[in-house]
Amino acid sequence: MPFVVIIPARLASTRLPNKPLADLGGKPMVVRVAERAAESGAARVIVATDHAAIGAACAAHGVEVCMTRTDHPSGTDRIAEVARKLHLADDAVVVNLQGDEPLIDPPLLAATAAQISATVPMATCAHRLHEAADAFNPNVVKVVLDQAGRALYFSRAVIPWHRDGFAASIKLLPPGYMPLRHIGLYAYRNAFLQAYPELAVSPLESIEALEQLRALWHGYPIAVFVTETKPEAGVDTAEDLARVRRHFAPNAA
Repeated sequence: MPFVVIIPARLASTRLPNKPLADLGGKPMVVRVAERAAESGAARVIVATDHAAIGAACAAHGVEVCMTRTDHPSGTDRIAEVARKLHLADDAVVVNLQGDEPLIDPPLLAATAAQISATVPMATCAHRLHEAADAFNPNVVKVVLDQAGRALYFSRAVIPWHRDGFAASIKLLPPGYMPLRHIGLYAYRNAFLQAYPELAVSPLESIEALEQLRALWHGYPIAVFVTETKPEAGVDTAEDLARVRRHFAPNAA
């Protein structure tokens, strides 16, 4: 299925100022992300930004860029503006890839985009957890699915709760129990992407601080592709940046 990747990128980062422009082996991070996205088979890769420095960096490396308004409350709103400016068809598939994922697995983008159909306007992905510390970490978002592979709920809590297994211990995951970790990669049918910012914020979204709960609250299905490979982590901290820089070092294996 043809799809377009749009990468929202802003300079405003409290933990890592100027993160999209951080040097990774001689290229800005946002350029590395765009190059990775291009390997997915996407028909088009566009960086969406409100900052001239990011736009100039992309242009210098031949990456398509679209300047946006500065007042968007989320990356989803930002990519929706770009999709409108590009005059994408209602049934076009748009993948939202964060600008701090320079090690994203390109086939994962295509696999997530392929979950979109006439009846499923939104898709994301997940992988299995094997450690109790991850399952109980509120910064690790979990998801439970129905038999068709669609999301029933996303939560920062451990779901599903293994009643008998956790009654014995919460230090180890019970045998055979592998909760799913949500990966923050999304695909949308463009008609839904345009409608999404207009949906009222749901109480669950506010409680969990998880934007995707808005779609479920309003009755829209979200397909979830489950990958058996744990993706490389994105860049949120200085330690993350150092790890990714080692990957792009000239002498890296």
